[in-house]
Amino acid sequence: MIKIGDRIDERYRVVSRIGTGGMAEVFEANDVVLKRTVALKIMREELLDNHDNVVRFENEVRACAAMHHPNIIQVYDHGVYDSRPWMVSEYIKGQTLFEKLEFLTQINQLEACEIMSQLLDAVSYIHKNGIIHRDIKPQNIFYLSNGSIKLADFGIAVDSNMNETKTEEGIMGSVFYLAPEVCEGKPATVQSDIYSLGVTFFQLVTGRLPYEVGHAIDIAIAHIKKPFPSVTKYNPDISKEIDKIIQKACKKNPKDRYKSADQMLEAIRLTLQNKDNFKEKRNFLKRFFGWK
Repeated sequence: MIKIGDRIDERYRVVSRIGTGGMAEVFEANDVVLKRTVALKIMREELLDNHDNVVRFENEVRACAAMHHPNIIQVYDHGVYDSRPWMVSEYIKGQTLFEKLEFLTQINQLEACEIMSQLLDAVSYIHKNGIIHRDIKPQNIFYLSNGSIKLADFGIAVDSNMNETKTEEGIMGSVFYLAPEVCEGKPATVQSDIYSLGVTFFQLVTGRLPYEVGHAIDIAIAHIKKPFPSVTKYNPDISKEIDKIIQKACKKNPKDRYKSADQMLEAIRLTLQNKDNFKEKRNFLKRFFGWK
């Protein structure tokens, strides 16, 4: 058991517990060599007996350690402590996008585009490095006080050449953000990540998910068979250009989606250049009576 005051690798002094997730415990720690605050993530002891869990954690370490991008969590160090794999990363002072949405319900479309621009830049980077994230969602995106974002949690990421999507536990990833082909058990691809990006964009501007009623299997079937809803159904003030971007990213057939994260990013940048896309829309009553 990790206790406050323990030193990992004789270098990282545990200061406080940040939280516990499905795979690991996370602590705030002091790097006594470089005199900086870091986040220490160590695999939960009770999960060590499951080889898949160990592989997944080590996979995250390898994927993150190789990434060097301003919008991706930076891993500094890793090792094993008392048979438990651990990694040390930059300490993020901020909340996740999921927590931000819980507070605000939805995010204005201009800020949402700026967030998605950063996220797409990060995803473009990992794709060019042969990595498919497979679990893009607001819970895995940190939002910092200066407006920048950090993509995290590469626990189920895969090398794009491995064609690995399933383990003994079945299909991996959060069902609310899964592409139709992944819901069918097919290998995840770059286009699968793009679908998840589209769902995330949808959630940012509407405050809800496209399919969120029923059991996991019902959600998966909806991704496969149900038409993807327009954001204007839930928020009529959203620009048609933004709706078009989301609709293209979330096409049922992967071939109909953006070919790359760069293509989707370019579409958002063009949308940002047209300020008319972000003007407040007023209905007839607002125009007639001058209501705000």
